Amino acid sequence: MRKILIGVMGPGEKATPKERDNAYQLGQLIAQQGWVLLSGGRNVGVMDAASKGAKASGGLTVGILPNDNLEAVSEAVDIAIATDMGNARNNINVLSCRAIVACGMGLGTASEVALALKAGKSVILLTDFPENVKFFTRLAPKQVFIADNPETVIEIAKEILRKSI
Repeated sequence: MRKILIGVMGPGEKATPKERDNAYQLGQLIAQQGWVLLSGGRNVGVMDAASKGAKASGGLTVGILPNDNLEAVSEAVDIAIATDMGNARNNINVLSCRAIVACGMGLGTASEVALALKAGKSVILLTDFPENVKFFTRLAPKQVFIADNPETVIEIAKEILRKSI
């Protein structure tokens, strides 16, 4: 049976402590479900924290890198895919996953959310920015789900997966 990939996207260097904490918990919870965590793979911010959380719970992690610099990969990434595509790699991130979680928001994350919605994917927003929620919900009300904590993200993801079978 094919593994389920769940994408956790979010800010890199500009991630807040709360976003990193949420990402770590998300990684743990995703691994506990037996799902595979996919992220941007770098050793900063949400990408790093989510991968570390998944590894702490025995999960498998995949990182889709924007370049070919394998020295910038999170130590918690099991499978690092060097793309040398820059932000174009965001399309790979979202198309490879059954559900996308935006943990925080930055320009790269916003592009991933937009690409996911354009591709008909479901997106779970875990963010403290109501303007982001309003913007994306207005664009795709049936595809955008809102969570206020990592546990709720997992419950929403289970529902998304149940409906997509």
